[in-house]
Amino acid sequence: QVQLVESGGGLEQTGGSLRLSCVGSGRIFSTYSMSWFRQAPGKEREFVGGINRSGGGITVVESLKGRFTIVRDNAKNTMYLQMNSLKPEDTATYYCAARLGGLVDRRTSAYAAWGQGTQVTVSS
Repeated sequence: QVQLVESGGGLEQTGGSLRLSCVGSGRIFSTYSMSWFRQAPGKEREFVGGINRSGGGITVVESLKGRFTIVRDNAKNTMYLQMNSLKPEDTATYYCAARLGGLVDRRTSAYAAWGQGTQVTVSS
């Protein structure tokens, strides 16, 4: 199973930007479809977006389109989440997840490998 480590979270002001990274190790990174999820306090973990094994098939939830972008670099075993125009409601712990197979899945149950999460806090 691939091991995942997120980084790049922190405290940012409204309107600012952050780039999260997710580095995979242990298995061939390019065999996994990858996704980002987030979980705010007291809420369920929710799908943010995902990217298929080759870097195509990018999906971002409608409410975040135009602000959030996902890319991956298989040569670096890394997936990125670029977050722009941040809002206080983006405050959450952000997780990356991996699943074998070619398609992104919005369900948390579809993912066997998860990172430990990185905290993003957006101040108003």
